[in-house]
Amino acid sequence: MSATAFPVSRRARRALVLGIGLALAGAAQAQVVRTPDVPAPQDTPYPGTLTLQVDAGDVRQGIYRVRETIPVSAGRLTLQYPQWIPGDHSPSGPVAMLAGLTLTANGKPLPWRRDTFDVYSFHVDVPQGVSAIDASFQYLSPRDDGFEMTDKMLQLEWNKVALYPAGHDTRGITVVPSVTLPAGWEFGTALETASRNGATTTFKPVDFTTLVDSPIYAGRYFKRVDLTPAGGAPVHLDVVADAPRFLDISAEQLQVHRNLPVQAIKLFGSHHYAHYDFLFSLSDVLGGNGLEHHQSSENGLAADYFSAWDENAPDRDLLAHEYTHSWNGKFRRPADLWTPAFNVPMGDSLLWVYEGQTQYWGYVLTARAGMWTPQQFRDALAMTAANYDRNRAGFRWRSLEDTTNDPTAAHRAPLPYRSWQMSEDYYSGGQMVWLAVDAKLRAMSGGRKSLDDVAKAFFGIDDGSFAVKTYTFDDVIAALDGVVHYDWADYINRRVYQVDPPLLEGLQASGWTLVYTDQPSAFEKQYDGRHQSARHRYNFAWSIGLVMNDDASINDVLWDGPAFKAGVSSGATVLAVNGQDYSRDTLKQAIADAKGGSAPIVLTLKYQGGVRDVPVNYHDGLQYPHLVRVEGTPDYLSKIIAARR
Repeated sequence: MSATAFPVSRRARRALVLGIGLALAGAAQAQVVRTPDVPAPQDTPYPGTLTLQVDAGDVRQGIYRVRETIPVSAGRLTLQYPQWIPGDHSPSGPVAMLAGLTLTANGKPLPWRRDTFDVYSFHVDVPQGVSAIDASFQYLSPRDDGFEMTDKMLQLEWNKVALYPAGHDTRGITVVPSVTLPAGWEFGTALETASRNGATTTFKPVDFTTLVDSPIYAGRYFKRVDLTPAGGAPVHLDVVADAPRFLDISAEQLQVHRNLPVQAIKLFGSHHYAHYDFLFSLSDVLGGNGLEHHQSSENGLAADYFSAWDENAPDRDLLAHEYTHSWNGKFRRPADLWTPAFNVPMGDSLLWVYEGQTQYWGYVLTARAGMWTPQQFRDALAMTAANYDRNRAGFRWRSLEDTTNDPTAAHRAPLPYRSWQMSEDYYSGGQMVWLAVDAKLRAMSGGRKSLDDVAKAFFGIDDGSFAVKTYTFDDVIAALDGVVHYDWADYINRRVYQVDPPLLEGLQASGWTLVYTDQPSAFEKQYDGRHQSARHRYNFAWSIGLVMNDDASINDVLWDGPAFKAGVSSGATVLAVNGQDYSRDTLKQAIADAKGGSAPIVLTLKYQGGVRDVPVNYHDGLQYPHLVRVEGTPDYLSKIIAARR
């Protein structure tokens, strides 16, 4: 999954207690004890081949109609709807959207019963003489937000439209999938086509694990762009868009996107796919997203990604982030995150590596490919650093590692005080840790070694192999020590497992420092100016301590910041500033005018049916982050983002 500089995660707009990992482990154990009727997965192949037919033609009503045939033998059978979804790191399978489930055998209905304690499991007694059952149901995609299907495009994630027999490792369950799309639509996927008949495409047989890992993006307006490096495995950009004009790609844009796989393979020294597809939706209607897969990735941005290229620099790291996951997260995977089936609880303890280092390489590869200029990279990093300088008070009580529990504990729900509660800070906080590690490696080796060497040793093994190789904390430490000998376990412990981690030290160590001025960078102006409802914020967190939504409501209040101390609550609506009707510019001007004075900034707030004036004592003016060089020190940061030749 992906993340951005502010807020932390693109798909997240995201309390918790210490030790929640133990609580989750206990809950998982309780589930096993309380559901004796659900067989645990065994490493034995499932007899026979499932067929899965999905009719995705009803784009107006957003309904996927499913028919599935499952080979069976007489006796008790449990079918499961995938619950723990790779890349989501949580039990996010939308079982509530499964409707109309009917099971039949030889044309006769079979009654089913949902498990008492596991709502993702369905039990059925198969009569003698029955060799296959047919399951039919609908997946009802969201209709009010986060659309997965529009009249111009759709995204099909197989875990949402499939049941599988419990008791087997899903790698041992073979499926023949097919999909029927609206007439004339084209699609991209990592699946390989076996045949086409009109609007229906049947794919070659795959195991159920690979099926779930191989979504489809389809649309009325589609373009397939070749990004294959010279002599390398095929890489394509499969683009669906709201209108044909959004598919136009300039020569310069094409080149920097072609640079991305070149730079990634130079970094990792390997690839772990037969072919790779960036599934890319450009839409102002379809829900934006970023989700990794082994031989593909799901990427969703605004329709004008190409057509307004000069105004959307903050979006350009998404592809690099998801692509990096083919190495980190899919090929190499944390041991507690790997599971034999999709209804076995995952452990997220190493997401500071899985997502944190991926976030680091996502930024770096975006710059190395030329999708960001060096200045844009530094401006993006400055925004990230500023959050950990001024906007993460929660590190006083939580460690970075504890935030790896957030996918399960918080489910990316809105948080009233995000800076205090924190949410999935293993992304960008992890990024800052890996910047510090990179600078440390360079300093201790006199510039001869770097995190590039660690990445190549750790992810570059078994070139061309798809077989997952898991890793542990000790494996990560051994990889670091194999490049430069040091007490890396202690180093990581201080930054990842303890409160108040020194997350800014990597900047100084790489030759740069964080400063604030009263003018935002061009990058931050673009970030605040992008009209995407999921993340369009006006950020005053680094000054008065507020993050504002488009509609004048307060998205977040910096814990113990000036506005918080004055009694301002998140969720309130700002009606006026110093007696003038609220606008972003009115608030900016009031903050600027109060600099060096003594009069408070008076916010007129509407909340829970009441209106009140709140005086905020803040007099340090507007504050926007930037990076500046520390003269007389090695400029490791510029070396880090230089393209590899």
